[in-house]
Amino acid sequence: MSVSICRSRPAPRREADENAVPPPDAGGLDAADRAIVLATQAGLPLVPDPWGAVGREVGMSGEAVLERMRAMQERGVIRRVAAVPNHYRLGYVANGMTVWDVDDAEVERLGREVAAIEGVSHCYRRPRHLPHWPYNLFAMLHGRSREEVEHQAAVLRERLGEACRDHRILYSSRILKKTGLRLSRRAGQA
Repeated sequence: MSVSICRSRPAPRREADENAVPPPDAGGLDAADRAIVLATQAGLPLVPDPWGAVGREVGMSGEAVLERMRAMQERGVIRRVAAVPNHYRLGYVANGMTVWDVDDAEVERLGREVAAIEGVSHCYRRPRHLPHWPYNLFAMLHGRSREEVEHQAAVLRERLGEACRDHRILYSSRILKKTGLRLSRRAGQA
């Protein structure tokens, strides 16, 4: 599992109180939240109770860790908690980023439909860069062969219908290390 974080505005300061949560650092995290992010940013432990394992590492209950994670997500500090599979190790060696030239009036609706299709791991809209790059919808497909990816792309093409003018499949040629933003062990540095 991976935890993606983004910076948010610090919370307003409150009067000192012996039960008060320590003030947030520049990234909007108090000491406990920061400890949780540091403990999870390289991934959650693959154990039956990952929240309990993180809690033991940071000195709180698993329920408290989960509650704080949810609160950070609601505040926009954590974007998502998600599994990040290694597609190659799972046998999906033909990975193709499909790029689509879709009518701008339809791209938002169709993008949601494409994102819900099995086999699509990422789907997002990007600006066109005319005249060289007319594509505005991107969808990552994973298959055990190029033929499988091409079949998935054909299904996508059919789903996009008349709104789609053109598309390409850009196959991965090497594996890049994928990591999100990481906090430094020292407070205030990312």
